[in-house]
Amino acid sequence: MLGEYRIEGRRASDIAASVERAVGAGELQPGEVLPPLRELAVYLEVNPNTVAAAYRTLRDRGVIETAGRRGSRVRPRPASTSREALRVEVPPGVRDASDGNPDPSLLPPLERALAEAAARSARRPALYGTPAVDDDLAALARAAFAADGVTEAPVAVTSGSLDAIERVLAAHLRPGDAVAVEDPGWGSLLDLIPALGLRTVPVGVDDEGPLPEQLARAVQEGVRAVVITDRAQNPTGAAISRTRAAELRTLLAADPGLLLIEDDHGHGIVDLPLHPLSGITDHWVLVRSTAKAYGPDLRLAVLTGDPLTIDRVCGRQRLGPGWISHLLQDTVVHLWRTSAIDPKAVAGAYGRRREALIRALAERGVRARGRSGMNVWIPVPDETGAVARLLHSGWAVAPGARFRLHSPPGIRITVSGLSDDDIVPVADAVAAATGVGEARRYE
Repeated sequence: MLGEYRIEGRRASDIAASVERAVGAGELQPGEVLPPLRELAVYLEVNPNTVAAAYRTLRDRGVIETAGRRGSRVRPRPASTSREALRVEVPPGVRDASDGNPDPSLLPPLERALAEAAARSARRPALYGTPAVDDDLAALARAAFAADGVTEAPVAVTSGSLDAIERVLAAHLRPGDAVAVEDPGWGSLLDLIPALGLRTVPVGVDDEGPLPEQLARAVQEGVRAVVITDRAQNPTGAAISRTRAAELRTLLAADPGLLLIEDDHGHGIVDLPLHPLSGITDHWVLVRSTAKAYGPDLRLAVLTGDPLTIDRVCGRQRLGPGWISHLLQDTVVHLWRTSAIDPKAVAGAYGRRREALIRALAERGVRARGRSGMNVWIPVPDETGAVARLLHSGWAVAPGARFRLHSPPGIRITVSGLSDDDIVPVADAVAAATGVGEARRYE
């Protein structure tokens, strides 16, 4: 039975534990096929339903994956293994265009905001029993949501976008439920979903957002939730257009039982208008993080959504961390009130670099995408080879495997650290690395 390893157990929990131990010890390798459940049931002298329950537990824990008639097999990597493991190690002397970080020079100074937050804390310390969401933060967040046409609803605060998405998914879904996600899409989200015991259903993306026909197919396949990026989609830079939003709203309205999660992490760094989908389903949230515009270390996101969802998120939060530090909340309040950044200027800075790179690549016969945000996505025929050749040329880029499920290979370049003088060298290096003719300079 599977070579030298013997699956053991009479109960479903014991069978599942036996397989999980073997995977953890390396005795069952990634990709190895498990026996058909009836065959294993005969071998263990148990009811086939017992083996089916064991396999279901293993799938929910992210240990195995099931591919219909092709059977069940050990996942290529544990569900708890982050795609960050695919990060390129940047040796000395190589420029890093892979990390997805904002440009530090475009982030606001925090000294005054932190000092004001500390002074406010001294005057009015946040103690046990203090409301979880600061009144000023909630008021500013609601005003910003309303200005963008988001349905009026309660507000909550979490430790970043991913924390918000995890809490919302956990509030409504159970292990085994399916979630429609963008492909290519945010690698951390693609990691999170199987780690929660959920299944990912990929939906393709063009420059205007998720493809309606593919989302419709996912809905027909029974997904319970949909996660959509409104602007600055990572890694492609897609932004939902007015036309696409209308198509998606019509599609979602036909199935109001779906859980809709919108991620607007591009708020503050994108000058394209928001076309929200909020309120079209019974349960929904729209999440905004401070990470890209104000700094990743602030670890704060605001979300709004239907009352039941927000109540469940806040209730579970009270049983865990309790609340997000009011020092951080007050810091963000100060940054918002004082207009610490100029969103148009920030968006313009990223836009000029992004568009210059896309234009230079096009002149060299290289197709690239990047409608908004700080990333450029480049389809390539040989992802591994392109990454390696670019590294040899002095440029570290992110391998597309960090962001893909079933979509074609590609590489992601973050433009945050690029100067005007970097555009031509990067474009030349990409053209050479992807084999698109001979790299040429264009004066």
